[in-house]
Amino acid sequence: MSIATESQRRILTTHVGSLPRPDSLSAFMVAHMDGQVVDPAKYADAVKRAVADCVAYQVDNGIDIISDGEQSKPSFYAYVHQRLGGIQRRTGSPQGRTHTKELDAFPDFYTAGHSGTQPAGFECIGPMTYAGTDLLKTDLDNLKAALTGRKPVDVFIPAASVATVEGAVVDRHYNNEEAYLAAIVEAMRVEYEAIVAAGFSIQLDDPRLAMHYMLNPEMTVKQAQAWARRRVEAMNESVRNIPADRIRHHTCYGINIGPRTHDLEMKHLTDIILSIKANYYSFEYGNPRHEHEAGIWEGVKLGDGKALLPGVVTHASVLVEHPELVAQRIVRFADVVGKEHVIASTDCGFASSPRAVPEVIPSIVTAKLQSLAEGAKLASKQLFG
Repeated sequence: MSIATESQRRILTTHVGSLPRPDSLSAFMVAHMDGQVVDPAKYADAVKRAVADCVAYQVDNGIDIISDGEQSKPSFYAYVHQRLGGIQRRTGSPQGRTHTKELDAFPDFYTAGHSGTQPAGFECIGPMTYAGTDLLKTDLDNLKAALTGRKPVDVFIPAASVATVEGAVVDRHYNNEEAYLAAIVEAMRVEYEAIVAAGFSIQLDDPRLAMHYMLNPEMTVKQAQAWARRRVEAMNESVRNIPADRIRHHTCYGINIGPRTHDLEMKHLTDIILSIKANYYSFEYGNPRHEHEAGIWEGVKLGDGKALLPGVVTHASVLVEHPELVAQRIVRFADVVGKEHVIASTDCGFASSPRAVPEVIPSIVTAKLQSLAEGAKLASKQLFG
């Protein structure tokens, strides 16, 4: 099977990457993050078993294009401190952002600080290098082992984009934006290329592309677009040696179950997203703040093999979408860009951290993925007969 072949006969399903971790693995991970001594063999075994179970879970619940669930990572971005040389955890008590567009508008709601308000947890203090070869090899080996006897349509591994690393790691070494972006490009492309060389697709996790506008209260839409275009240039450079058909791009507005009135509208991002060297584009659509945006893709011509991956179930609500609603959302996008150019996905990942109480508990995640799969079947019947 291949994505191109299967997309000619049915609507495929996927998700954004992170899925709930077993409690036993979360306990190991949190202890390790807190600097406690953990048994490395037991920790490694817990990760390996979690990846195997996660792969089976996705296939059993009707997901066609799967990942390792990010079971080995403390988060989609914080894992880079284990993989990059020249960086360290920030010392002292760095202050978080005192305000964002959302915080300013709804201070009574965002009392505890929600998505995008965390301070960068790391700092670059020397030349940035890729130092995570052994950790990455373990991830690749665990996923290969977990796939034994299973044949999903495709398998991807998420990795932090250039802009994600820039936002997570404060530059204390280069003191020059262009030099710092170039250093991130050269370090992270080692990971990207190794993932693809191992036979997997790469997903560039890039929420900051959409969120930068909200995070900066004084920023205009035009300024946010200029900022995003420069980061896309850097991101394209980081995947210069990878074929576009092995690249997915994901952007979103974070794990934010809130008002969301300051999300940058997709109409301001479509041309920027389509300039990314990738065949697959993942973004939010399944929540009420963005469900009206299908029409903005009207007239967009997607080339052969390219597809949009709109979220048709959301992480931003614990309500479980009815399969018929999921099908309606899929058909709406199929009517706009063509049924062969739509893959049904989720708005974002479902397991942002092993430490906190999950925003969406595992049983609800399962129900949402099942609804996603059932909705795709209903849409396929309507669209393909």
